[in-house]
Amino acid sequence: MHRSGAFKRSNDSARLIITAMIGIVFGFFIGVSFPSASLSKIKLTTSIMSSLDLLSEDGRSFRSKSIETLKSGEIPKIHALTNPRGAESLPPDIVVAETDLYLRRLWGEPSEDLKKKPKYLVTFTVGFDQRNDINAAVKKFSDDFAIMLFHYDGRASEWDQFEWSKTAIHVSVKRQTKWWYAKRFLHPDVVAAYEYIFIWDEDLGVEHFNADKYIQLVKKHGLEISQPGLEPNNGLTWQMTKRRGDREVHKDTEEKPGWCSDPHLPPCAAFVEIMAPVFSREAWRCVWHMIQNDLVHGWGLDFALRRCVEPAHEKIGVVDSQWIVHQVIPSLGSQGQSENGKAPWEGVRARCRNEWSLFQNRLKNADKAYLALVGKE
Repeated sequence: MHRSGAFKRSNDSARLIITAMIGIVFGFFIGVSFPSASLSKIKLTTSIMSSLDLLSEDGRSFRSKSIETLKSGEIPKIHALTNPRGAESLPPDIVVAETDLYLRRLWGEPSEDLKKKPKYLVTFTVGFDQRNDINAAVKKFSDDFAIMLFHYDGRASEWDQFEWSKTAIHVSVKRQTKWWYAKRFLHPDVVAAYEYIFIWDEDLGVEHFNADKYIQLVKKHGLEISQPGLEPNNGLTWQMTKRRGDREVHKDTEEKPGWCSDPHLPPCAAFVEIMAPVFSREAWRCVWHMIQNDLVHGWGLDFALRRCVEPAHEKIGVVDSQWIVHQVIPSLGSQGQSENGKAPWEGVRARCRNEWSLFQNRLKNADKAYLALVGKE
């Protein structure tokens, strides 16, 4: 029995060795029967690329190397489909799709440039003659607010008499309006760092306004688009923007008979004027796309703002307890040009009215084209 057991164990070992050898030979023939493939020929998505080495044409790995140190024939192809349009050839970790208006130093460590990052952006479109009003207005905004001035008279350097002006951002192009500036310098990806964007005129009295308290109320009442209430005087056009003394915020009003087809629509609700609007970051991303390049005065835009928030009659409102005075200084009108014996301001006002009509027609035609496209008309 002892000899029989030893013989059996010897037989089992031989079988295992023979089976292993057959498997190795079989695997070898299977492997060589398939053509080799270079991973560098395959377009990989970002998620797959991040889990694999980049390979050159000869299959060498560049996990620990920079593309900048490679020879031209060794550079791997990058095609990151999740990158912004036009940046697909860049490695995703180097892409910075948004920017900001924070001022930077020319020296020191970049990480130490900013002692405090402003959370909100305030813009005024100004002429030097209104410097005292703007100086008073700027003082109502704390360090949480970045200040940006658009100079329509070209006198940007003269504002350095004010200490705050030395850290403000100045953009100077003669005879342009705030909506022209906003379309060109306030792209949503440029102002993405700011929670709220103020786009204000220069002729606003701010004695009863506090910017920090205003932001608190906007957040408390869920307003995506807002403005301070207006003290009733000769600068008041709409009942909706008239200040109410018995509340913090209001979102609707009553207008003249026949002015409002629906109590949830402008000018009875979902409405603020273009004089002193404040936009959330999300709302501004939509509004910016609605601003027309050639319609620089913005007339009619206030009636269309409701398209950028939902439900508009709840997210657009007037902050009553932080209110301003519209001083009605026709400063931009003086930047016009006299034609056919008319004063410069008359030509400016005529274009404002014409732009309102043009914008309404464009919006109506755009609605009609879209509804026809989706088969609802």
